[in-house]
Amino acid sequence: MPKISSFFVTRLYHAAVSEHGKAPDAAELEATCLSVAEDDEAGQNWCEESDFPGYTSYSSLDDLAWRFPTFKELVKSLDKHVAAFAKDLEFNLDGKKLKMDSLWINILPEGGIHTSHLHPHSVISGTTYVAMPSGTSAIKFEDPRSAMMMAAPVRKTDARYEMRSFIYVEPQVGDVLLWESWLRHEVPMNMAEDDRISVSFNYRWE
Repeated sequence: MPKISSFFVTRLYHAAVSEHGKAPDAAELEATCLSVAEDDEAGQNWCEESDFPGYTSYSSLDDLAWRFPTFKELVKSLDKHVAAFAKDLEFNLDGKKLKMDSLWINILPEGGIHTSHLHPHSVISGTTYVAMPSGTSAIKFEDPRSAMMMAAPVRKTDARYEMRSFIYVEPQVGDVLLWESWLRHEVPMNMAEDDRISVSFNYRWE
């Protein structure tokens, strides 16, 4: 009988933040994100100059965990989630650690998108979800082999989950997703009237 194996597996970690440590109060975290966005003139200017729809603190603030206790509490939990994911990935850290490199706020209004990208210079990336109004965007992950499938036919619309070219994940408020930083992903257009709010982050090996 023929034998068909699966290998070079792409892993996605999905859990509630509260599964490792105390999760920040959802309402407090949302209020803090909105307050930061309102006060961060440098971030607002960067978004305007870069034609970024909505707001991100990625290029303007690098000390959220120092400024706000709710972010400090969040980082403590995220550190534990990342450690669990690194164990699943069977990384040989060689006595070093995975340490948070950056943490930033994303606010996408109605019509806002975050185009396809990856996170160079880090090992694990992820997002935790603060506000996910009904009808808002899932996060979309792309098969990392896509660029090498130049002559391949498209997959069937009802292909098995692990065989699809794109995977859509619909997290809930309080969830955290983790993936290896080379995995290309995007946020399709927010079709909800309310803001889609998330907090993203990167971990490096040092």
